[in-house]
Amino acid sequence: MSGSEQCGDPGGAVRRDASGPVGMTPLSPVGRLAATVDRLSREVRAAQAEAEGRALVELAKGILVARLGCGPAEAARQLAELAEQSRATPLEFAVDVINQAARDRMSEVTAAFLAATAAVRATPPEDGAEGVRGADAGEAAAGSAAVRLRAAESGALAADDTQAVADALLGQALRPLGAVAVAIWAAGHDGSLTLVGSAGFPPAEAARWRYVPPDVATVARCGLTERSGQWFASLAQTGLPSVGRHQYPDGGRVAVPAGTGGRIHGVLEIAWPAPLDPQPPQVVRQVEALAELCAHTLESYTPPRDPGQGPRVVPDAVELMDLADGLHDPALVLVPHLDAAGHLADFRIQHVNNRFMDPAGRPRAVVGGALLLEAYPMAAGDSELFQNVERVYATGEPFRARHMNLTALVDQVPLSAVADISVSRHGNAVLLIWRIEDETARLASLLQHAQRLGRIGGFEENLLTGEITWNGQLFDLYGRPHTSTPVPLEELAAHAHPDDAVAIGRFLRTLLHRRRPASAAFRLRRPDGVTRHVRVVAEPVLDTDDRLLLVRGACQDISAQHWTEVALAATRDQLAQTEQQAVERARLTLQLQHAIMPPAQTPLRVPDLQVAVRYRPAETEQLVGGDWYDAVMLPSGRVLLCVGDVAGHGIEAATSMVVLRNALRGLAVTGAGPGQLLSWLNIVAHHLTGGVTATAVCGLYDPARRTLRWARAGHLPPVLVRGPGAAPLPLVRGMLLGAVAEAAYEEAEAELAAGDTLLMYTDGLIERRDRPVEEALTQLLSTVRPTPNTLDQHLDRLLTHSRSDTDDDTCLVGIRVG
Repeated sequence: MSGSEQCGDPGGAVRRDASGPVGMTPLSPVGRLAATVDRLSREVRAAQAEAEGRALVELAKGILVARLGCGPAEAARQLAELAEQSRATPLEFAVDVINQAARDRMSEVTAAFLAATAAVRATPPEDGAEGVRGADAGEAAAGSAAVRLRAAESGALAADDTQAVADALLGQALRPLGAVAVAIWAAGHDGSLTLVGSAGFPPAEAARWRYVPPDVATVARCGLTERSGQWFASLAQTGLPSVGRHQYPDGGRVAVPAGTGGRIHGVLEIAWPAPLDPQPPQVVRQVEALAELCAHTLESYTPPRDPGQGPRVVPDAVELMDLADGLHDPALVLVPHLDAAGHLADFRIQHVNNRFMDPAGRPRAVVGGALLLEAYPMAAGDSELFQNVERVYATGEPFRARHMNLTALVDQVPLSAVADISVSRHGNAVLLIWRIEDETARLASLLQHAQRLGRIGGFEENLLTGEITWNGQLFDLYGRPHTSTPVPLEELAAHAHPDDAVAIGRFLRTLLHRRRPASAAFRLRRPDGVTRHVRVVAEPVLDTDDRLLLVRGACQDISAQHWTEVALAATRDQLAQTEQQAVERARLTLQLQHAIMPPAQTPLRVPDLQVAVRYRPAETEQLVGGDWYDAVMLPSGRVLLCVGDVAGHGIEAATSMVVLRNALRGLAVTGAGPGQLLSWLNIVAHHLTGGVTATAVCGLYDPARRTLRWARAGHLPPVLVRGPGAAPLPLVRGMLLGAVAEAAYEEAEAELAAGDTLLMYTDGLIERRDRPVEEALTQLLSTVRPTPNTLDQHLDRLLTHSRSDTDDDTCLVGIRVG
C-alpha cells in the first residue's frame, strides 16, 4: 500500500467502499474515467522514460564490451559495480560513459567500420562465394567488432520476436563477416530443437526445418550437446544435415550454444557460402556475445501450442514439489544457484519428499535447503552426479542410470551407496529421483541367492570396502562364534587341508580374475579339530562399468556325500584292464614328475639372499608336461638358477625333462658360464634325447658381487622388480635347445641391489589363447607390483593372480636380495 493511501487514516489504512475512500466525496463516472486516463498517461510516460534509459544503459554496456573485451553479462556487472563505487545510479553512470565515448575515438571507429563494410561489398566474389572475405579482410572487420556488436545489440533489444532478432544479427553484425544466413534454435525440455528465427534461408527451406526431434544428429545439436562453440570449415566434411545444406553444401558453419546462468536455451547457427578459414579471436568472441544476446530473447520464448490442445504449461518449482510428494520413490527438487557473475555454481535442494532417505542417515530437514555440493561434496567426483544434473539442466535431455555409486561425506567420513538415478528438467527446476539399496534389500537378495544356489551358509564380500557378511549357519559350519571376524576369501587356504591348496587357488583365479562363477571342494579344518568336507560355490557381481564389486556365495557341508563318493570310487577300480592301464600310466607319469619336480622345495641357505620355487602341474593329468626348474648352490659358491620347458606332453616329455635337468646340474659343476652351459645342453638335447626341443633360461648368481650372469635359449627373459617398478631384463640372443647340432648363446650381466626381486618362469604362468605374449607379459608386470613382505607370499600371489588359460604346467623361481 502506497504512502498516499496510508496518510489520513490514524489506523494506518483507509477503508474503501465501492465508490471510493470512506469519508470522501464519491467520484462521478466522468471523474473516474478522467482519473483512469490520467493514471494511464503517467504509466505510458514512465514506460517511455524507462525504455529510453534502458537503451542508454545497453549502449553503455556495449562500450564496456568493446573496451574490456568481455561479454554482455560481464559488462552489465561491471557497469553496476562502477556505478555503485561512483555513488551514481546506473542510468547516470551510463550517460557519463556514453559522453566520454563521444569525446574519444568513437567517430574514428565508426568510420573504420563503414569503410571496411564498403570495401567488402565492393570486392568481387571469387568462385561464386559472394561476401566471403580473405584473411586480411577478416582481420580488418574484426577490428570493428565492437561497433557491429553495439549495432546488433541495439537491433536485438528493439526486436519484438526471435525472427526480428535473426534479421538484426544478420544485417548488422554477420554480413560484414561474410555470413549469408543465420538460424536461431530453441531447445525443448526433451532435447528437441525448434527453428524460432532465421534470416538468409529460403522460406520453404526454413519451414522444412521448423522442428528437429530429440537425438537427431545435426550441426545445431553439436552445439547443444558439446556445450561449446563448434566451428566447421565445411558443412560437407561434417556429414551432418542442417538447414540450407542444399544452398550452401560446401560452406562453413558455426553452432554456438545460447545460454545464461548455466542453462542452454538454444543454439545460434551461422552459415557461410564457402569454406571457412580459421577466424581471429575477436570474431570468435563477437559470435559468442551474439549467442548470449539470443539467449536473453529465448528465455522468454514460449513454444506455440498445437490447434485443438490446451495451453502449454511449464511447471515451476512449486508444482514440481507437489509432483515429488506424489512419487513412491525418494526425490529431490533442485533449483539453480548462480554466482555473482551469473554463472551456474551449484544447485539448491529446494525440496525433499517424505520417501527420501539420506545415504548418511541425516534428517530431511538438514538436507532440504542446502546446496547440492555442500550436502554431498563428493558427488562431483567419483559418481559424476553433479555433472549429469548440470548437463540435464543445460540441455533438457533426461538422464537415467542403474546401480550408480553415490558418495556422501559426513564428519570427514566417506559413506557409499548404490542407487538407481533419474534426472529430468521441468521448467527452471530439476527433479532428481534415486532409489538406494538399503540393508534390508541386500539381506533379502542374499537370501534369494542362497536358495537359488542350494547352500546352507551364505556369505557376501565387498571387494571395494572389505566388508564381509556371514549368516549364522556359516559361523556354525566353520565352528566359530558368531562374534568372531569372518574369514576373507583370500585366506581360505589357511583354514583348509594343505593338499587342497591347488584346488582353492583355481577357485580364486576363476572367481576373482576371470570373473566367472566357480566352485571347489576342500577339507575344512575347524578350530575344534574336526575336519569337514565342504563345497564352496560363489559368483561375482559387476557394476555398470564392468568392475568387480561384490562376491556372493555359499558353503555347504558335503561330508556325507564325500564318503559316498569314496565308496563309489572303490567300485570304479574294477573297470576294464585297458582303462586301468591308461590311468596307471598317467598316474605314474604324474608321480614321476612330482618326485623330480615337487611343487616346493627346501629353500637354499644363502647369506643375504632369499630363494623360493613353485611348481604348478597341469590341470589335466593327460597333459603332463616337461616344465622344470632348478635352484642349487654350486661348489664355487655361486647359485645356479634355471627354468625350462620341453616341447610336448606325456611320459616322453617328462623323461626328456629329467635328462636335461640332470645334465645341466652336472655341467654346472665345471664352473662354465651360462652361455657355455646352454651350448652343451643344446648338444645333449639334439643328440642324446631323441631330438627333442626345449626352451630354457640359465643364470649364475654371485652372492659376493650381487651380480647375475644369464643366458636364454628361446625362453622369456627374467623379470626384475625394483622398488615400485618392474621390467624384463634386456633380451639376449639365443635359439631354442635341440634345433641345430651346435649353437652359441649370448650372455648378459645384471647387478642387483638390496630389496630387488628377480623372477624366472615358464610360459604356463602368463600364456593365454586369446592374447599375444607381449600383452600377457605386460599384465604380469602390473601383477608383480607391489612387492609383498616375503618372497613366498610374492610367488603364491603370482600363481593366484595368473590369468593363463592354456592348462599348461608352470614353474616359478624367485630370488630376493637382502
